[in-house]
Amino acid sequence: MIEQAPPAVTWIKVDKPSLDIVGLILKSLGATSLLALAALLLGVLLGLNMIRRRRRAGQAAQSHLTRLNLPDPRPPTPGRPDAPI
Repeated sequence: MIEQAPPAVTWIKVDKPSLDIVGLILKSLGATSLLALAALLLGVLLGLNMIRRRRRAGQAAQSHLTRLNLPDPRPPTPGRPDAPI
């Protein structure tokens, strides 16, 4: 007898694909807000570091300055609080 081949499968039932637009928007907003928060934190840290370095540099420069005790170039006036008596 001639063997018959099993019936060939010509199609498979698959669920219809659906696009969850709300979920997609919420996930993209979440990723965007996470990146924005990371950028904000990085900017704050770098800004504070710059401020701290400039203040240290300013204090170091002031400590190296020599103060000269020169007389006041303005003529003495009687009403001035630092006028000589």
